[in-house]
Amino acid sequence: MINFKNFIKDKIYIDFYLFISITLLSIMGLVFLYSASQGNIETIIKQSFFVIFGLFLMFIVSQPDPDFYKNNSAIFLIFSLVLVLVTLFFGKEVNGAKRWLDLGFFTLQTSEIIKVALPVFLAAYLYDKPLPINLFNTFTTLVLILLIVNLVRIQPDLGTSLVILIAGLYILFLAGLSWRFIGISSGIFILSLPFIWNNFLEPFQRQRILTLLDPNADPFGSGWNITQSKIAIGSGGLQGKGYQMGSQAHLDFLPETETDFIFSVIAEEFGFIGVCILLSIFLFILLRCLYLAFDARDRFCRLTIGGLSLLFLSTVFINLSMVVGIIPVVGMPLPFISKGGSSLLSFYIAFGIIISMATHKKLMQK
Repeated sequence: MINFKNFIKDKIYIDFYLFISITLLSIMGLVFLYSASQGNIETIIKQSFFVIFGLFLMFIVSQPDPDFYKNNSAIFLIFSLVLVLVTLFFGKEVNGAKRWLDLGFFTLQTSEIIKVALPVFLAAYLYDKPLPINLFNTFTTLVLILLIVNLVRIQPDLGTSLVILIAGLYILFLAGLSWRFIGISSGIFILSLPFIWNNFLEPFQRQRILTLLDPNADPFGSGWNITQSKIAIGSGGLQGKGYQMGSQAHLDFLPETETDFIFSVIAEEFGFIGVCILLSIFLFILLRCLYLAFDARDRFCRLTIGGLSLLFLSTVFINLSMVVGIIPVVGMPLPFISKGGSSLLSFYIAFGIIISMATHKKLMQK
């Protein structure tokens, strides 16, 4: 009789620590979203579908060997790049932004696909390059990163473009970028800030930065979101006001409660204790990914896990920094918590790839 435990261990590739923690986070997200949406059953049913399908998708994505992703990374990137280009011309426009493709049964935010495809491709491109990587490989990598960042930025989607830039540069750093090049590039970037301000940022994006510096200058206009978010977070206290008892969200003072500012709803209703529990789960997932990166079977797997982990970390960091007023509002959902099918599925895919990179070392050990 086949030993079921050994069958699971030998035939199914899954990291139970990541799978369970992400499942727990997803369930918590549904609970938080029910309150943030003021009990909107349609929203919860739709989000529940994405959670169930996403967990199944994460499992499926985790089963192929890392060589499958390494050998097909260029195909994945080209496919996602085509989707982004199609969106720029034929995408669905919402509030002046063309970020979505209407597929009839589902509206796909294509930048969510390419933000996962790019780190995997960069890892496949750089993993076998000698250290430190030469100027040609550095230049070609930077050109590709900046090309994709700019395509996403002009949708416009500043938040996702920032996350893609951070993850791409981090993989370049992990691949062996010299400190001299980092120093020179940092100096050039600082000197280029006035040019970036005048030529790459949309007027509303510049206004958000100015609002960050002094939100009280226009508390009922451009400073409203940040002001109400801070009030919600501060009023939660130690234990919070109670589930579905947050006045900022339920009296409609706080905008975008289901997406960008759902953390503010959580802080108001569950207080400091609830926030610490949520952040502890995020931290556990990050630390687990770091462990898996160090324990991975080869350089490609380490680069991929590192890049996708930072994709996750930077998304969480930008969202939290945004709602407490450290950085401007850029439109960034909280992973596994905020409403949104495209963002949710992209992170399930990302963690499925991470699990594939981490668990298939068993093949090397046999």
